[in-house]
Amino acid sequence: MRKITIVGSPNVGKSLLFNRLTGAYVTVSNYPGTTVEVSRGKTRIGAEEFEVIDTPGMYSLLPISEEERVARDMLIDEKPSVVIHIIDAKNVERMLPLTLQLIEAGLPVVLVLNIMDEAERIGMKIDLRHLERELRVPVVATVSTTGRGIDILKGKVEEYARRKM
Repeated sequence: MRKITIVGSPNVGKSLLFNRLTGAYVTVSNYPGTTVEVSRGKTRIGAEEFEVIDTPGMYSLLPISEEERVARDMLIDEKPSVVIHIIDAKNVERMLPLTLQLIEAGLPVVLVLNIMDEAERIGMKIDLRHLERELRVPVVATVSTTGRGIDILKGKVEEYARRKM
């Protein structure tokens, strides 16, 4: 079964997105040799079933904490078909360095700008197509609390995973 790994900084909505994708099919376990918890679930996107992995929060591929080391190791060990990097849309500039690290590492990244409702409320306008062209990865705007954009994300994941077969 192919895998989707969700990565991002703490408090950007990783677990909410994970729950939106997987529903009730979730197992939580410790990463081997650590006390760090990792959630795993399943989802069907299009005709394919994926295992979805919610990693601990990370700021960089160069780990300084056990959580970041586990998240980085999971990206290497699990060999995901798609890496969903979820960021807080209000802090795009501060969070893009990890996106660039993931892309430079050759990982199949889909960038998710979450918490778009709050970004819009403060007057931010983000040109998703421009960001897609510059980064050369799919970019999706979401609001995980309400589910806005999740169907679009699933469509991008399905399309991207098919191209990466």
